Amino acid sequence: MPGYRRQLYRDDAVVLRVQKLGESDRIITLLTRRHGRLRAVARGVRRTTSRFGARLEPFGHVDLQIAGNPDGPGSSLHTVSQVEGLHLYGKRFLADYPRYTAASAIVETAERLTPVEREPSLRLFQLTLGALRALAEGDHAGTLVLDAYLLRGMALAGWAPALRDCAVCGTQGRHRAFSVPAGGCVCPDCRPPGAAHPAPATIDLMAALATGDWQVADTSEPATRRECSGLVAAHLQWHLERGLRSLPLVDRSQETQP
Repeated sequence: MPGYRRQLYRDDAVVLRVQKLGESDRIITLLTRRHGRLRAVARGVRRTTSRFGARLEPFGHVDLQIAGNPDGPGSSLHTVSQVEGLHLYGKRFLADYPRYTAASAIVETAERLTPVEREPSLRLFQLTLGALRALAEGDHAGTLVLDAYLLRGMALAGWAPALRDCAVCGTQGRHRAFSVPAGGCVCPDCRPPGAAHPAPATIDLMAALATGDWQVADTSEPATRRECSGLVAAHLQWHLERGLRSLPLVDRSQETQP
């Protein structure tokens, strides 16, 4: 391609997804700090003699040297030439199904929220890295970490649900009805047919997760968490216009466990 010059550059990244390529290679989908989401080929990583195959697994935070033009066409594949594991969070919860499924939903959401390759998205990178770190540390229930991530990710995308003022007319107050198509809580005058009527504690939990009030979130009841998760998932998938494959697999059987 005229004007295309292959070069080396470094970045750190979260590994979102891996796919087999040929007999020994993989395509790695990465969310990088400075270059947004990109895909790169890792040669020979499926061989038992690979020096860095174990470092390129989902959920890991890695430092990479990549061969390719960072400003080139968005659909072209780059090549991983070096990789160092910074924090391989996946190893901390691979045997913990609830946290593993929450992490799977987080990285799938990160990929869906970055539809354009190589478009910088520093705040989403930081949010994704922080969510995976929180899952690895295990201080909060995995479903709470996931819902907090989804709410904050939607806020970055401009899709934050209205949780206090009416989403339609802006009337201030605590409104009982919640409508996904309308954008969140709605007043009695704007309430459309079919609007949900969640418990006040559910809206409080959504607000706590959106702002990082873990004291409120950690003491919430299991029923409140389940209702919150349903509203958050519905709101996200409405804006994405199709469902997440990993979200129905999230294990919510231990809602009260940190």
